[in-house]
Amino acid sequence: MEDKHLIPIPPDVLEKAQELIDSVNALLSPYQLPLTPQERHDLLKMGDKTLSFVEKAHDYAHQYPELCPSYLDLDKFDTDMADGTGLRKVHIAAKQLSSNIDDTVMVAGSEAFQAALVFYNAIKAATAQDIPGSKEVYGDLKTRFPRVKRKNER
Repeated sequence: MEDKHLIPIPPDVLEKAQELIDSVNALLSPYQLPLTPQERHDLLKMGDKTLSFVEKAHDYAHQYPELCPSYLDLDKFDTDMADGTGLRKVHIAAKQLSSNIDDTVMVAGSEAFQAALVFYNAIKAATAQDIPGSKEVYGDLKTRFPRVKRKNER
């Protein structure tokens, strides 16, 4: 992996991004239908492979309404098609945004962890040399790395 480095994100940019996400969530909130894991499992899924079939069936249902069973509500079918296909673009964009944010959080976290380890090792070395103040800091930080007793140490 090429060396990645982050530029600082200004707090006002993060605040504005959160406001925009909150705004989108509020905008779509009346139309969202949260599901339980079981409900998600039980539903038929319209993915890329079935989208063409559903679109053709929808078109044919309108071309040949006399072939539609009486229990098929074409208005509901229209609404479901419009919502399902309309939200796909939003969903794809949101997934890409989420993936990019996830990657950036991962890089930032990795770099911060690496910096913390550099500091930790410097404090550990300072403690070994009895540098004032280092023992307390090292004592606090070393709890993150509990020693595992090896068989020959028992």
